[in-house]
Amino acid sequence: MGAVAIAASAAAAMTTSELEWLAVWLVAAVVSLGVATFFMARKSRAEGMTLLTGPGRKFTWNVIPPLVAGAVLTAALVRGGSMHLLPGVWLLLYGTSVVTGGSYSVRPVPLMGAAFMVAGMAALLSPATWGDAYMAGGFGGLHIAFGILIWRKHGG
Repeated sequence: MGAVAIAASAAAAMTTSELEWLAVWLVAAVVSLGVATFFMARKSRAEGMTLLTGPGRKFTWNVIPPLVAGAVLTAALVRGGSMHLLPGVWLLLYGTSVVTGGSYSVRPVPLMGAAFMVAGMAALLSPATWGDAYMAGGFGGLHIAFGILIWRKHGG
């Protein structure tokens, strides 16, 4: 997911309109969701479980509400001409979803969510021109750093 975000941030920086920028990040979100689902399903199978039983089901039901809120706020902010707020809103709500869903996972997962929330708050309080940097550092850097930590200490 981090690699997808790094690629998306490079592509988004080259866009010439806000709608192109939005399209890049929405495609990246869909690709990242596919990547995450694939690897979570693979890990679940390795542990003899299905993706939507036990902790996987609890994680899913805790992640969905903040992501739905993010989708609705995205539409409202785009319609209201406030797209410059999207990086902060996305990072903050994604972090919220990871904190709540991560309560059923290993300790670094909710900590990662908290880091996303801090990045989102900082993005909302920073100049709008820093949005792409927050997106790259948050969705790219935090995923990569915490992914390595979780892989090394908890096997993925």
